[in-house]
Amino acid sequence: MAEAAYPNSAPLTAPLTALLVVQLTPVSLLVSGLDRVVSVVAGVGVAVLLSSAIGLSWWSLGLIIAIALIIGQLLRLGPNLLEVPISAMLILGAGIGGASAAAGDRIAQTLIGAGVGVLSNVAFPPRVVVPDAAQAIDNLAEKLASLLESAAADLVSSESGEAEGRWLFERAGDWLGRSRQITHDMPNVGAALLRAEESRRLNVRALGTPDAGPGLRQGMEALEHSAVAIRSMFGTLEVVADRLDQEQRSVDPELRASFAVVLREMAGGLRGFGQLVRRDADRAQVVPDVDVVQAQLQDLHEARARIDELQLSVPHDDLVLTEVISTVGTTVERLLRELDLDERGRRIDRPPARVRRPLPRLPAVRASLRTKPPAGQD
Repeated sequence: MAEAAYPNSAPLTAPLTALLVVQLTPVSLLVSGLDRVVSVVAGVGVAVLLSSAIGLSWWSLGLIIAIALIIGQLLRLGPNLLEVPISAMLILGAGIGGASAAAGDRIAQTLIGAGVGVLSNVAFPPRVVVPDAAQAIDNLAEKLASLLESAAADLVSSESGEAEGRWLFERAGDWLGRSRQITHDMPNVGAALLRAEESRRLNVRALGTPDAGPGLRQGMEALEHSAVAIRSMFGTLEVVADRLDQEQRSVDPELRASFAVVLREMAGGLRGFGQLVRRDADRAQVVPDVDVVQAQLQDLHEARARIDELQLSVPHDDLVLTEVISTVGTTVERLLRELDLDERGRRIDRPPARVRRPLPRLPAVRASLRTKPPAGQD
């Protein structure tokens, strides 16, 4: 198109603009094309106004660059900021006589390139990247579940002894470090969600397809809050383990095994919720399929009953173990609130997905714990 408009020249500005304008999403493409056109027009305008008053010299070039950068900052052109001084320098280099012609050519070629870039996305629209965001959220849930399962395996495999407090302190520090790494990676999940939401806007491929954005955002926020709760839990465990090491105390193996069971139940609830968010986005269903996560959430409710039993089995004057049990119980409560499917249905404007709340099977939990009676009691 540029060669048809300028047959006796090599209009490289047009294809270069088209390459620089094309973006991942239609919205970002329009913004990039508009910013690039504005930056070129601003640079050309500065050069045309000053070319008649000053010639090409080192100080005039520096002055135009400074003015162009100030104008670009005021216009908030972002990545296209440098295009303002570049356009101004090219027009100034054409000289006083050729400035007007060069200015018109550069603006016209920029418009051609930007127009071709925008039309290319209309003719060949980019894909909707909702599945990528759904997979990122599912991966986040999988990382949290793997961390909890790893901690549960460590608790079961450890041997009771005088050095158990130091061992538990070191393992809790490792769990805390891994949970921090997971929370530090959350901005990447948020960026994937933003790209997914933008990829639907002004995209013809998204026409007629349900918007999975609200469900994805609710899932990410629920997992984000759950990750913060898990990180806080491991931080408390590290402090308590250090106290046990100082007191040269050990934790009863059956109590550690009970903690491991609770951690596995938390992992199962998180993994099932992540799979629910991903499959709900992939299928874009009007009513989400709750069969995947229903069993895991039932186990999570039983984990809360298990924590209640542990609080009854530990002596009240043992503040160290009481703090551990209370911290784990608080984390379970937070996960139950964040992973609640009824709340998810309200957040994404869907009918609430009713999940049967099992009654705590306290006798069964008590039998499974097989905790020893506290000292001084029959």
